[in-house]
Amino acid sequence: MDPESYVVGVDYGTLSGRAVVVRVSDGVELGSAVLDYPHAVMDTTLAVTGEALPPEWALQVPADYVAVLQSAVPAAVADAGIDPSRVIGIGTDFTACTMIPVLSDGTPLNELPEYAGRPHAYVKLWRHHAAQAQADRINDLAFERDECWLPRYGGLISSEWEFAKGLQLLEEDRELYDRMDHWVEAADWIVWQLTGSYVRNACTAGYKGILQDGDYPSEAFLGALNRDFSRFALDKVAHEIGQLGASAGTLSAAAAAWTGLPEGIHVAVGNVDAHVTAPAAQAVNPGQMVAIMGTSTCHVMNSDRLAEVPGMCGVVDGGIIAGLYGYEAGQSGVGDIFAWFVNNQVPAGYVDEARALGRSVHEHLTELIKDQPVGGHGLVALDWHSGNRSVLVDHELSGLVLGTTLTTRPEEIYRALLEATAFGTRTIIETFNSSGVPVTEFIVAGGLLKNAFLMQTYSDILRLPISTIASEQGPALGAAIHAAVAAGAYPDVRAAGEKMGKLNKNVYVPNEASSTAYDELFAEYTRLHDYFGRGENDVMHRLKALKRRAAATNRTALVSA
Repeated sequence: MDPESYVVGVDYGTLSGRAVVVRVSDGVELGSAVLDYPHAVMDTTLAVTGEALPPEWALQVPADYVAVLQSAVPAAVADAGIDPSRVIGIGTDFTACTMIPVLSDGTPLNELPEYAGRPHAYVKLWRHHAAQAQADRINDLAFERDECWLPRYGGLISSEWEFAKGLQLLEEDRELYDRMDHWVEAADWIVWQLTGSYVRNACTAGYKGILQDGDYPSEAFLGALNRDFSRFALDKVAHEIGQLGASAGTLSAAAAAWTGLPEGIHVAVGNVDAHVTAPAAQAVNPGQMVAIMGTSTCHVMNSDRLAEVPGMCGVVDGGIIAGLYGYEAGQSGVGDIFAWFVNNQVPAGYVDEARALGRSVHEHLTELIKDQPVGGHGLVALDWHSGNRSVLVDHELSGLVLGTTLTTRPEEIYRALLEATAFGTRTIIETFNSSGVPVTEFIVAGGLLKNAFLMQTYSDILRLPISTIASEQGPALGAAIHAAVAAGAYPDVRAAGEKMGKLNKNVYVPNEASSTAYDELFAEYTRLHDYFGRGENDVMHRLKALKRRAAATNRTALVSA
């Protein structure tokens, strides 16, 4: 292995794409660059027409993803100051499940002029939750028929995943469904743009595409949902599967021109942001749970045994690294919840104070509340502002803050929201533990690890030490590790991670007094979690239904006018 060889990792997040240049021999990150997506997330209006979108929609423009290759990759190489000819591979990771309807050559339907004004022609981002009704039907039918694949997903299929979103497309815009040749994960589409060849990655196929033991749900099952959906898996989804760490092909001349990288270098099979991060954090052994904490949180871990964990996102043989079962769970909203509060609920005076002190509003709220005793705010919150991914798998649920009074201060609500996300993670961990897949170590990656108070709060609530990835670009580093394997620099992902990954061990340890106090609050959280989340009071579902009816009535009135 040439010690002066380099790889590029590109991490596609919810709001931006970032590239990092990494030295193959030791994982040192030499340069990076970021591009905010020009169209961001379209969750209220369709940019090209200004049309209002229904509730729970979240769309993106695929051309924004190509722009990252054209902008961030060459900028990262320039920042690194290296000779581009020394780059031997490129790897990518993506949010999931993020779906694109395309023609046989990979052209997204929204790029056809006749479909530019059709919302269903665009990317359905992972947090597009408007297919909940379709997900409910999939779950009900799978339970009724005792489908063997259902337990592999904790007993419930999410509205975020491939089949629910595909069924929504069929039932709401049949013309586009028929015109679509492939229903493609963005993780695979971007690799297609790099190589000119479509290879479906084993990670999203297993976790999001219900591919288990080599099979998708049967034609009979899919046809029972909708007779015109029977061949969805065969006609729209099934494709050649690429294994993680393998080469999906080589960089095309067009992509070489975009990126400034050498034509013909290896391009790694696509992957998911959370799953690529495990080797970057040197956390691929059984019991090591990695939480990638950003706008949402994804929890991944390996085990040497196959078990059914209620509400998990899935378990896939080799879903993270070969030879172990990879488990996934997650929370649909974490950083997004904190951002919502700061952007919409904080008085202007607080913003002015933060600016005067040279702090962000997040930092200011944290400083104001970090020394309050546990429970001193008298609040408990539910972290469901973007629904619940695990363990309830229900995106009809919504957020709640209980205990507010006329003396409650903004920083106290902010802290209650921080704590709620930690309670949600503890719920996930306890579910894994009780299912025979013990969590013995908790490792954090992602932007939120910069908040030391939040990390200590998690340690206290989880009653676990917290280790942190020693990289600010965990997913991009993980993608680079996979690129190094695809290029032949290492024999497998585990070996590459041992050399190129970075971990700070036990940075935070539980404070027993705080943990004991948090146990009481967690008990209250659990009561609310079960009361609103397990069917005793479906008020959140009813409110969502009222919101949809009101929005539909308003759209009808506008059209009539």
